[in-house]
Amino acid sequence: MPTFTTERPVRHSAEEMFDLVADCEAYPEFVPLCDNLVITGRDRQDGKGILIADMTVAYGPWRETFTTRDVLDRDALTIDVTYLTGPFRRFDSRWRFEPVDATQSIVHFAVEYEFRSRVLGGLMAAAFDRAFRKLASAFEARADAVYGARAAV
Repeated sequence: MPTFTTERPVRHSAEEMFDLVADCEAYPEFVPLCDNLVITGRDRQDGKGILIADMTVAYGPWRETFTTRDVLDRDALTIDVTYLTGPFRRFDSRWRFEPVDATQSIVHFAVEYEFRSRVLGGLMAAAFDRAFRKLASAFEARADAVYGARAAV
């Protein structure tokens, strides 16, 4: 099963990065392959925000929508995404935001996914690999645009 993990130091606080990733309705503006995202449900359980989201991914003529359950745990600075429906057999990801100081953090991201169709999986493997590799840069660039670029300390 394909997996991708990365950790990236950023010049934004862990709370700022959490808020940026939690704002998934803005993803079509800057996330690679994300064509549309609609929140279809919101809830709170045990102090955590719960979102049900339909994300449409597009690459060339291929378009697929899948649904996830996103658990936003501000206290732990984590976001867990669990696959519900769509073209995958499995799709789970986790964001973790590690504070360094008041203006810096380390963003940890991990994803495991597997398409239901081996043919589709083979066709999409390269595109998904490139998209995940660009993901951390896309979120860092978005943070600079939203919060302002900060010089290294």
